[in-house]
Amino acid sequence: MLRNKLVPYVFLFPAILGLLVFKLYPITDALIQSFYAPTFLADVKQFIGLRNYMELLTDSVFWNSVKVTLLLNIVINPLQIALAFLLALLLNRKLKGIGIFRGIHIVPISVSVPIACILWAIMLNPEQGLVNTILVWIGFDPQPFLASKNQALWTIILIATWKGVGYWSIFLLAGLQEISPSLYESASIDGAGKAQQFRNVTFPMLKRTLTFVTVADTVANFLLFAPMYILTRGGPENSTNVLMNESFNLAFVYSDMGKASAIIILLLLMLAVIILLQFKFLKAEH
Repeated sequence: MLRNKLVPYVFLFPAILGLLVFKLYPITDALIQSFYAPTFLADVKQFIGLRNYMELLTDSVFWNSVKVTLLLNIVINPLQIALAFLLALLLNRKLKGIGIFRGIHIVPISVSVPIACILWAIMLNPEQGLVNTILVWIGFDPQPFLASKNQALWTIILIATWKGVGYWSIFLLAGLQEISPSLYESASIDGAGKAQQFRNVTFPMLKRTLTFVTVADTVANFLLFAPMYILTRGGPENSTNVLMNESFNLAFVYSDMGKASAIIILLLLMLAVIILLQFKFLKAEH
């Protein structure tokens, strides 16, 4: 009897071990590091308590990173989820050639983030890029895109959206296909139109999937770093310097692992609060 009870835990052990090693240990280590400051001796660290946090709270560069991070997520999360939902609705339709379209929409997912960033950097080159060539051809002025402090963040948002929409639409498509057709038939018999069916059948039945996608998308975008590092290095003029990029700079450019770790802990706390609020407002009804 005891042996049977232990079987599930044996199968769960690799996942639990991975969680401890690759998730909980780095968070714990970052928390400990945030209480120390570097010294002239490479192997010696000075315990300074909460000084790193206090200095960050009076640092204008840190607050600019908070502002950029929040602005990025306020725009990109609803945009990605809305477009992914519309795409999932389209992919769920029984249309001629929909199988081919389902294959094409996977292409951005199959391209790795660094390669996607390099390709977009080439296409958005202010002087010889494909996008500006097209804009000039149809009569518009060439745009600086990533070289402009007013356009860089919005350009990254569009690139990240292009990369992420197809991925999140797969989860929403799976949720749509789990909804029983009999529910729509019953609603139709009761006289419900398409809009009423969406409001009373599709959305309630898809609420669990939407909650997962919303939370996962929020986590992914709060931790978004590669496009900023590859395309702009946080510039121009810190306009794309999100918290993850600022933490990287402090750790590997200025060798201040304490402040870098403090930023990560503050980011995780901010993310935890936002996720709790999302669960509260998006919780599926039983």
